[in-house]
Amino acid sequence: MDGARSVNGRAGGRSSAPPGSGEKLADWADGRLGLYGLAKANMRKLFPDHPSFMLGEICLYSFIVIILTGIYLTLFFEPSGVEVVYNGSYEPLNGVVMTRAFESTLDISFDVRGGLLIRQIHHWAALVFVTGMLVHMMRVFFTGAYRKPREVNWVFGWTLLMLGIITGLTGYSLPDDLLSGTGIRFAQGAILSVPIVGTYLSFFLFGGEFPGHDIIPRLFPIHVLLLPGIMLGLVTAHLILVFYHKHTQYPGPGRDEKTVVGMPFLPVYTAKAGGFFFLVFGMLAFMGGIAQINPVWAFGPYRPDLVTTGAQPDWYLGFSEGLIRVMPGWEINAWGHTLQLGVFIPFSLFPLILAAIGAYPFIEAWITGDKREHHILDRPRNVPVRTGLGVAWLSLYVVLLIGGGNDVVATHLHLSINAITWFVRIAVFVVPVLAFVVTKRVCLGLQRRDRDKVLHGRESGIIRRLPHGEYVEVHEPLAQAQLHTLTQHEQNGHYEIGPLVDANGVRRPVTASMRVRARLARVMFGPETQIPKPTVEEYRQITSGDHQH
Repeated sequence: MDGARSVNGRAGGRSSAPPGSGEKLADWADGRLGLYGLAKANMRKLFPDHPSFMLGEICLYSFIVIILTGIYLTLFFEPSGVEVVYNGSYEPLNGVVMTRAFESTLDISFDVRGGLLIRQIHHWAALVFVTGMLVHMMRVFFTGAYRKPREVNWVFGWTLLMLGIITGLTGYSLPDDLLSGTGIRFAQGAILSVPIVGTYLSFFLFGGEFPGHDIIPRLFPIHVLLLPGIMLGLVTAHLILVFYHKHTQYPGPGRDEKTVVGMPFLPVYTAKAGGFFFLVFGMLAFMGGIAQINPVWAFGPYRPDLVTTGAQPDWYLGFSEGLIRVMPGWEINAWGHTLQLGVFIPFSLFPLILAAIGAYPFIEAWITGDKREHHILDRPRNVPVRTGLGVAWLSLYVVLLIGGGNDVVATHLHLSINAITWFVRIAVFVVPVLAFVVTKRVCLGLQRRDRDKVLHGRESGIIRRLPHGEYVEVHEPLAQAQLHTLTQHEQNGHYEIGPLVDANGVRRPVTASMRVRARLARVMFGPETQIPKPTVEEYRQITSGDHQH
């Protein structure tokens, strides 16, 4: 600081100008917080530039919009199950008995200035938040960005997705309209299917017989305080780890496990991030202004003896509802208890499938035994089994989403609901397998295409006639950057048990876990999952002569 002042001082040996108030404040803060050293070390941190990296920012910005709009709605919403007679601005419901929660929702929609717009922005932002998290996690999964040292960050993101789904369910249920009440009834039925303790859990949650008067006051603090607080902490931890670890990047020239190619955090990345926030905010406001969502006045207040036609949850809960809708109505009566297998089995499968997704990075690390850090992303085609598993899961989700809306599909397409249900029951087992097989073959085909492009170059569209009359298309050699991108990926051998007898003739102990690990390693990373990359000798042999056609 003193050196800078002496340079900026006036000529002729005069003393430099006294520091301004901003400089004094900066000196004071740096002396107590060490901000200068922290900023110097991190403000020039490089971030790679790729459109898919903005998916995480969409999640962050939509979460901020959810918090801001939620604070506004909290000022006017009354989470009470007390019944009142409506006499408000929406005349078709005047004289109808409803809860205070539903009445306050109507007041927000019709009487609070900007209330309906804020409600709709809040709902659209919640949908975009969960959608963005799912797509973001799929990008991380397909590119292998969850590998060391980012396994913990994957768990943070997975937990945020689960909490986002639960938060959406609780917020969706607060207005106490006929549609959300049907969803609560569905959830209560799933809770009752839990053996032995299901009834007790239901009584504890609802404060007695369904629907009771306690469920909305209990869901409200969970929705506005508990879950958002936990999620805010997880988002902070997630961002800290993203900043702490070198950012992942796609293969390309100059990029390796120790070198990041990108733009500095300040000022380039911050300027882009700030502009992108206003773009996301603007799109959510635009959607909230022109696209109607959750018109509770059209459904009316919840009554236990009524149900809405075509009742559907938000899309991210269609997976669970589809599981239950297409499951046969099996039940077992034993020792005075009825076990509803038709509800309990899918109710158990839903968290088990999601738990497998959360544990996948640790399962793959155990299979490969790879303890290195990875900062270069995989191209999905180069890891066909992993890519096939991801596509199989997505196809299963789509099938169950159809099952969760079987009544709507039947109504709009004029089909039999029984035919749709049986189609989904069969497709649950068939479609994921077909999706996996097709995806794996496509990935292997793309690997062969990359190998051919490296060896023979790209098609130029120029046709040449050879001296003996044959017509061939001229191929142009790839640039070095393209060659590097297509051949940068590793093709290490997979884990094997090795010889069962060592050099001294002593039989090695082989545990069951070692056998399982070896089989899984061969299936996921064995020779059948890789097309060998061209060697340097092959490339030189083909490109040394007149072979570029």
